[in-house]
Amino acid sequence: MDLTFDPALRLFFPELARCESSRELEQSSLYRKLQPEIQRILQHVWQEQLVASPPPAAGPVRVIAWNIERGMRVDGIISLLREHPQLRDADVLLLSEVDWGMARTQNRRIVRDIASALGMNYAFAPCYLALSKGAGVERQAEGENAESLHGNAVLSRCPLQHAHSLALPNGKDKMKGAEKRIGSQRALIADIEHPTGMFRAVSLHLDAHSSQAHRCLQMKQVLDHLETLQPKLPVLIGGDWNTTTHDASRALYSILGYVRRVLMGVRHVVANHYPYPEKYFERRLFQNLEQRGYNYRDLNNPGECTLHYHMHDLRANLNLGEWVPQWCFSFIRWALERTGGSCSLKLDWFAGKDVARAGEAYAVPNLSHDGRPVSDHDPIVLSVRPGGM
Repeated sequence: MDLTFDPALRLFFPELARCESSRELEQSSLYRKLQPEIQRILQHVWQEQLVASPPPAAGPVRVIAWNIERGMRVDGIISLLREHPQLRDADVLLLSEVDWGMARTQNRRIVRDIASALGMNYAFAPCYLALSKGAGVERQAEGENAESLHGNAVLSRCPLQHAHSLALPNGKDKMKGAEKRIGSQRALIADIEHPTGMFRAVSLHLDAHSSQAHRCLQMKQVLDHLETLQPKLPVLIGGDWNTTTHDASRALYSILGYVRRVLMGVRHVVANHYPYPEKYFERRLFQNLEQRGYNYRDLNNPGECTLHYHMHDLRANLNLGEWVPQWCFSFIRWALERTGGSCSLKLDWFAGKDVARAGEAYAVPNLSHDGRPVSDHDPIVLSVRPGGM
């Protein structure tokens, strides 16, 4: 394992965090001095082969894509991945929102802890160098950040090859607001040597604070990059694509979006648009996938939501309050009273090229450990055969 993080870099974070925008950061003489080291860290992929040989079975590949919410409940996540009948025995994990040395997750290297516990190889791509402890209640975490990294991961029981990451354009200035970060979302790509056949796995987390058009642009850049890779292999993309149906690039656009949905009818939107973003609000992203030869229709359970918002969820409201004015919450509560105080969204997806579904595709809801939810997202599970056979 190549640990290439210089702990002395943390000493400069408070001064960098004083910058109020990325433009101001880029004009800082301190940042210009540190930029080569920061970019080297963000472009690096941490990787370990913890399994000596692939499993002997040559059956379908069982894949889980899961936004694990930083790894805040990592011990519960590990327990569920070991024991839950719908989650255990996964061949590949595509994880998003994974911490590496953050105080809010006790400075654990979350992906390494999961890989070690499950006996899997892993690759971890940092997306952000965090200059603060996080957003909302995360700022109350004890201690200070260690490596201060947050990103995406691929884990596999088979060997991983050619792991690398692709930087995606930001949908929002990550230096504005309370949670200051350097970097951008990155797609993590790795070739997996499975007995059924070699295939290319992509762990992809699209921007939350972005527009529908921007998420489509991010996906396009991933697909463009995949076309350049050799050799040509079957591809499976999985992760949290943040298909909220909303333009969340600015608070004003988000507010106007809520108003539009109220005019459309809250119950109608919650029943017919949030579970099916591909039909209207996010259709360009999914049309682009199909135009490029990627199948998503057969690899997901239609209308099955993966994130569930409750208007009395204190943690979610504190995080949302970082970028939506407080007066909006009265409006949101008023709207959600028409749906029993909650709504659910389809945010997590698979898409594949030259892969065939070989079993059920489903989300696993209501996962908890010791009486507490382990993540704000439900994992999605899929069995496939590379090569479309």
